[in-house]
Amino acid sequence: MIESYKRFWLNIFNFSGTSNRKDYWWPVIINYILGALIICLLQRILGHPLNDIYTWGDWTVNFIVLVVSFCVWLATLSLQFRRLHDTNRTAWWILIMLIPVIGQIWFIILLLLPSKPNRFQQSFF
Repeated sequence: MIESYKRFWLNIFNFSGTSNRKDYWWPVIINYILGALIICLLQRILGHPLNDIYTWGDWTVNFIVLVVSFCVWLATLSLQFRRLHDTNRTAWWILIMLIPVIGQIWFIILLLLPSKPNRFQQSFF
């Protein structure tokens, strides 16, 4: 679990190669849990929702949250590319999420599929 999460951050800019199911799902679960805990903690400390900006301190916290969210989004995008490669599909399959509801369900199914021998096999870290 820890190794999967470490590889998640070490490969933030790696849009090629592969990631197995374990290396995909552990970081996704950890990020959801950490994100919920951090947002709840920040809102409790500030005393109001993060999007309500009353002072420069609120603006700073909101800006930091946006930067961290962008970094997590970029790392997750590269992880989704590598997971699709591991199922022997191109990363263009990510565009299936543009189809409302059905596309998102299909994308989750693609991420759940087992690994296949593929042309994207590369060793990484």
